[in-house]
Amino acid sequence: MRAAVLTGYRAPLDLAEIAEPDCPADGVVLSVLACGICRSDWHSWTGADPDVTLPHVPGHEYCGVVEEAGPSVTRWKRGDRVIAPFILACGQCPACASGNQTTCPTQVIPGFTHPGAFAERIAVPRADHNLTRLPETMEPALAAALGCRVTTAWHGLTGRAALQPGEWLAVFGSGGIGLSALLLAKAIGARVIMVDVVAEKLAHAAAQGADATVNAATEDAPEAIREITGGGADVAIEALGIEATTIGAMRSLRKLGRMVQIGMPAGPHSQMTLPMDVLYSGQLALFGTRGMPAWRYPSLLSLIDAGRVDLTPLIARRVALSAASAELAAFDHPAPPGVAVITDFTR
Repeated sequence: MRAAVLTGYRAPLDLAEIAEPDCPADGVVLSVLACGICRSDWHSWTGADPDVTLPHVPGHEYCGVVEEAGPSVTRWKRGDRVIAPFILACGQCPACASGNQTTCPTQVIPGFTHPGAFAERIAVPRADHNLTRLPETMEPALAAALGCRVTTAWHGLTGRAALQPGEWLAVFGSGGIGLSALLLAKAIGARVIMVDVVAEKLAHAAAQGADATVNAATEDAPEAIREITGGGADVAIEALGIEATTIGAMRSLRKLGRMVQIGMPAGPHSQMTLPMDVLYSGQLALFGTRGMPAWRYPSLLSLIDAGRVDLTPLIARRVALSAASAELAAFDHPAPPGVAVITDFTR
């Protein structure tokens, strides 16, 4: 099958014919319909993710059609259209039993610990515990984006920060996570301020319903947010994983505010010096979050299927597999608005 293979860090991916994946006894093999290209893939491409060993097939935001099911799979059969969270939990340990599958100690992560979906087909273990059926009306490109950015934003907003209608949300970073948080927060009924350093991305966020935008390249973002909100945001989302935006998000909160760290601090950004006096004096709550448990998919899919949120503005570019290298390299600089999704695996 055709795949884009990482053979050297910061090098173009090799378009190659590689062996078909074996079907796990408890899993399935999917024909990939679409796969998102995410900043987390960029971390792998740069060599910042310790789980990745070369050669490696990236890609963790995917949806597909079941081609083969293992003998112990009971819920899925050939022809089913499905999506998987990027963290595949075992479904049996204490963490999974308590509903916290994203903390499963034996988690499998295609695109990082296992071969990913920058390929025509992918093996997905633990199918009965993790796969979710796609609504028939959902476009594959949008479904692929749900696999990481949208689901992570949804869990961060609702499962961690418990964002309420009428509250002010400040989002630091208007990439895929940030745009997802904007669209979902507006569906909840919150008021949203988007923060970035790229005017084009802020204009795009405003066109998608942001109540206010702040250009951190020319303004003191926390001060601007306190002025807009009359005291500070109720909730802040950090969507880049760097110290400057994490500090900005903390300082933008009103007293008793909640902040969710969604951006992944990797490589040189893995260590941060944070203003703990702000945490103490503001009596803030800081949450870390990563992914979303599979059992929470129905709440998100129901919201989309009912027409309460339109996530199609997320998809800016539908590209071929051969374009993955250029999209990854683009994350070295402020990227254009929207996300790129691989929808053509033939070239």
